[in-house]
Amino acid sequence: MFGLSRSELAAYAACAVIIALLGWRALEADRPAGVPAETVAAAASTTEAATTPAAVTVARDDGAEPVVHVAGEVRRPGVYRLREGQRVRDAVQRAGGPTKHADLEALNLAARVADAQQVIVPRRGSAGAGAATAGTAGAEPAAGAGEAGVRAPINLNTATADELQELDGVGPAIAERIIRWRSENGGFRSVDDLAQVPGIGPKRLEALRPHVQV
Repeated sequence: MFGLSRSELAAYAACAVIIALLGWRALEADRPAGVPAETVAAAASTTEAATTPAAVTVARDDGAEPVVHVAGEVRRPGVYRLREGQRVRDAVQRAGGPTKHADLEALNLAARVADAQQVIVPRRGSAGAGAATAGTAGAEPAAGAGEAGVRAPINLNTATADELQELDGVGPAIAERIIRWRSENGGFRSVDDLAQVPGIGPKRLEALRPHVQV
């Protein structure tokens, strides 16, 4: 075969066996005593994996971006994500800007917004009435009002739950529903919207009408 004699083939085979034996002895010399060869191979594989750089994932902190509900007299009431450090003015602009009925003077447009904040842009002419709800200590009663005086109507878009409960026939449950409806629908456009609040029927609406406004 290939012009080699039998003696030459035997010599080549013997050399191959000697080389294989020398290689095996070298591996055995590097392996610690009492440790199987399989363990040495697994350790080598683990070491190689450990030296491979792992991918680093940086989680984005969404808490730095406040989510704000803008309602009332804006063109597109809704929930918007703003950048950290932005102001009430920016929230109003994100909601399409104020309507022609908006009273921006009633807001602190320079205030920083916070996460989960609700920004309600009041209707022109209603902000002062809302502020007057609490009344003024020692004020003289209005003419013809008698001893109790005249109480300004409550603004449905700015009233708190406690203020709403001062109305006849409005308890904690109804006050909570009014505030929830206001939040979910971008505020009240008219007093008639109260009819859409669960628990307020036609009779109760007519009883409340003289005492509320938007």
